Amino acid sequence: MDVLIHIFVGLHIIGIAALLGGFLTQMKAIGQGTARFTPAMLHGALTMLVTGAVLVGLNQADDRLVDNVKIGVKLAVLIVILGLVYVKRDDEKVDKPLFGLVGLLTVANIFIAVLWT
Repeated sequence: MDVLIHIFVGLHIIGIAALLGGFLTQMKAIGQGTARFTPAMLHGALTMLVTGAVLVGLNQADDRLVDNVKIGVKLAVLIVILGLVYVKRDDEKVDKPLFGLVGLLTVANIFIAVLWT
């Protein structure tokens, strides 16, 4: 079971890398006012959602303690990110504050995962 959990942790990290990487590649465009949500950002958020749900299930099936409050907070943040990226995915450009919010929430989700013990 440990190998399977580690595989899904790796996939979860790939999802966050796609979401954050998509944001970071648009940094120059933010300054120019032409930033947009890329397909990689949407797919990264979806990957995080699916692999996160699988990880919770695998950990519970393996009788490991899961902090449901932490998972709930991370899920709520991810749903906001996913909603914003999904709704605005076809827009030619996204407002700076909205785009910045997605980046901020992504980084916040990373720090919640790492620092909340």
